[in-house]
Amino acid sequence: MAPVVALVVLLSLGLGGPAGANAHVDAGPRPTIVLVHGDWADASSWSSVIERLQRRGFNVVAPPNLLRGPDADAPYLASYLQSISGPIVLVAHSYGGFVTTNAATGNPNVKALVYVDSFMPDEGETGAAILAGSGTCVDESAFSVVPYDGGVDLYLRWEANPPYPGFRDCFANGLGPKKAAVLFAEQRPGALAEFGEPNGPPAWRTIPSWSLIGTLDHVIPPALQEKMSSRAGAHISRVRAGHLTPITRPAEVIKVILSAVDATT
Repeated sequence: MAPVVALVVLLSLGLGGPAGANAHVDAGPRPTIVLVHGDWADASSWSSVIERLQRRGFNVVAPPNLLRGPDADAPYLASYLQSISGPIVLVAHSYGGFVTTNAATGNPNVKALVYVDSFMPDEGETGAAILAGSGTCVDESAFSVVPYDGGVDLYLRWEANPPYPGFRDCFANGLGPKKAAVLFAEQRPGALAEFGEPNGPPAWRTIPSWSLIGTLDHVIPPALQEKMSSRAGAHISRVRAGHLTPITRPAEVIKVILSAVDATT
């Protein structure tokens, strides 16, 4: 009886049977989760998402997006990704989708792409062309223009300037007035070049993708997100939220990221 008892104990601990062995073999290394912010934001827009992922034991990084345009931003991110060993789940918000779609192309370590309220451009597309006729709340009337040596920076106005409805109703819908005012004060501008530089070969053609669509998004309207996500063959989820889902609905963002992790490890 003693050998039988010993075998039962080993099996109960997952040490003696093929199920335990297979579980160990099948579980690959945990990916590094890389979070890329969009325009008029910085890495702090991911803070609530980062905290939750770190509590689950993930290595998470949120490098700065230069916001100079895809021609500058994507090579920078691609170089950053090369510094990470092991698998990567690459997550983008808003304009960050332009950057990740280019930067991940050809990098075998990137196992999944996650897009949150995001662009998912195809080859040759520009931001301006994608947004044209979409009903976005962001157009020329939204911007305060600041020239710099070599380009032009675009800041969002706080006040309404029709047809632009103002910062809170356009970019920060779903946030309270105090939080919206802080985000307005902290905003990083996007360069005008972002809207005119064409996308390269998209990484989503060869890397599995997931898309979380805020159904109340006024910056990248939901119908446009649905079109891009379907074209890319992404796994689509939806949440009743505005453009800043990483801030307002971090738990929903986590669910999508974990789905991508589970499917690719």
